[in-house]
Amino acid sequence: MNITLNQTDGQNASLKVSLQEADYAARVDEQIKEYSKKANIKGFRPGKVPAGLIRKMYGKGILVDSINQILQESVNNYIKDNKLRILGEPLPDRQDENAIDWDTQKEFEFSYSVGLLPEFELPLNEISVDRYNIEVDQTTVDEAYEQMQNQFGQTTNPEVSEANDYLYGELKQTEGGDFNTKTLIPLNKVVAGVEKFVGVKPGDTLTFDLREAFGDDNAALAHVTGLSKDVTADLKGTFEFTVEKINRTEKAEMNQEFFDKIFGQGNVTTQEEFDAKVREVIKENYEREAENQLDRAIIDQLVEKASIEIPNEFFKRWLTVTNEGKITPEQIDEFYDQYVKELKWSMIRNKVVEENDITIKNEDVVNSARQKMMAQFNMPEVPEEMEETFNNFLDNHLKQNNGRNFVNEYEALVAERVLEFLKEKITITEKDVTAEEFRNLVGA
Repeated sequence: MNITLNQTDGQNASLKVSLQEADYAARVDEQIKEYSKKANIKGFRPGKVPAGLIRKMYGKGILVDSINQILQESVNNYIKDNKLRILGEPLPDRQDENAIDWDTQKEFEFSYSVGLLPEFELPLNEISVDRYNIEVDQTTVDEAYEQMQNQFGQTTNPEVSEANDYLYGELKQTEGGDFNTKTLIPLNKVVAGVEKFVGVKPGDTLTFDLREAFGDDNAALAHVTGLSKDVTADLKGTFEFTVEKINRTEKAEMNQEFFDKIFGQGNVTTQEEFDAKVREVIKENYEREAENQLDRAIIDQLVEKASIEIPNEFFKRWLTVTNEGKITPEQIDEFYDQYVKELKWSMIRNKVVEENDITIKNEDVVNSARQKMMAQFNMPEVPEEMEETFNNFLDNHLKQNNGRNFVNEYEALVAERVLEFLKEKITITEKDVTAEEFRNLVGA
C-alpha cells in the first residue's frame, strides 16, 4: 500500500491511496471464510458451503466491502500519524463508475480531496470588549407591569375601537401588489394616521399606506404581515383593512390574586414586596442577557481578528456532501458567511481546549444537564422520593437522538469553559447603562 499527500496550495491537498493485491487479499479470504460459516445455501449443510462457491457468488461484493474498510482505516491512520489538521474528512474524488473493473483488476488507486486547516495564533491582546452593568430604571419596571397586567387581564370585544386596542381583520394590498392575509393590528404600533384606526367598528374598511402607518419599520411590518423582514423591505403601496373584530384587554388589578399568579401562592403579599421582586427578576434577566452579549462580542472579535484561512471551495463541497442534499448550493452561498464563522469559532475553541488542558468529564455533562432540567421544572432540588424517577428521565434525555443530546450538552459546556478562560485573558471594560440604553445597544 502506498499513500501520498500532494499539497496543491496552503489550503488544499490530494490524498492518493494505491492498493496491491497483497494489501487486501488476506482480508477478502477471511471474509469469505466467515460467509462460508454463516451462509445458508440449498444442498449444503450450514457452515459447510465451499469457499470457492462463496467467492463465485459473493466475491465481488466482499472485495468492494474489504477495500472500502481498508481505505477508511488507512486514510484515518495516515491523517492521525501525520498529525494533519483537516476540515471535516477527506472527500472521495469523483470518478467514472466504469473506471474500475472489479472482476479482473488487481491493483487499485483512489484519490481524495483534503481541506487543510492552518496553524494560527489567538490575538488575545487585541480583544477589547464592554461588559454592561444594567440599571433597572422605572420606565422598564412600568413596562413590565403593563405587560403582566395585560397578560393576566380580561379580553373584551367592544363595538368601537380606542387607542391601544387590537383590530383583527383582512389586510389586502390594493396598489403595487396582491398581498392578502388575515391579521391582528396593534394600534400602539401605528405611528402615523392612528386617528384612522380609532373609532372604527366591525365591518368598517380603512385605506392607508402600510409602510407609512408603521413608520417604515420592517420589524413592525413583519409582525403585522407574517412575512420576513427581508420580504417586507419591498412591501409598498396602498392597503385596505376590513375590521372583523376589536380586541381590548382590561388590565388585571394589582391585588393578592395578581401577585399569586405572578410569583406563586403567598410568596409576595404587599405592593412593596412585589415591586422588589419584579426589579430582582428584571435585573437577573438583564444580567443574563448582558453576559450573553459579552460572549457574542468576544466570539465576534476573535473570529474577525484571528488570521484563519479557510479552503472555501472544499468547505462548500463538504457542506453539500455531508448534508446529503438537504441544503442547496444556493442556500450554502446565502448562509456561507455564517458557516465560516461557526467553523472558525470551532477552531478557536478547540485550540483553547488543547493548549490549556480544559477537560470536560462525563459527570460534568450530566450535572450540567441536571441543573438545566431542574431549572426548567422550577425545582430548587429534587425530592428524595423522586430522585430515581428524575435520574431515569435525565438519562433517557441524554441518550435521545442517538446520544446527540449528550453531545450538544458537552459542546455547550466546552464553549462555556472556553469563554470563562478567555474572559481572564482579554480586556473587559465595565460600563454602566440603563435598561433602555442596553436595549438600544443590542437592538432589542
